[in-house]
Amino acid sequence: MMISLPFKLLLFVLVDGWHLVVQSLVTSFK
Repeated sequence: MMISLPFKLLLFVLVDGWHLVVQSLVTSFK
């Protein structure tokens, strides 16, 4: 259980970062 918490946090950061990258790409194409 102690290992799953940092893993979830890392996964959340990666997903949020990927969302920002996709959003910036879409904005640059418009």
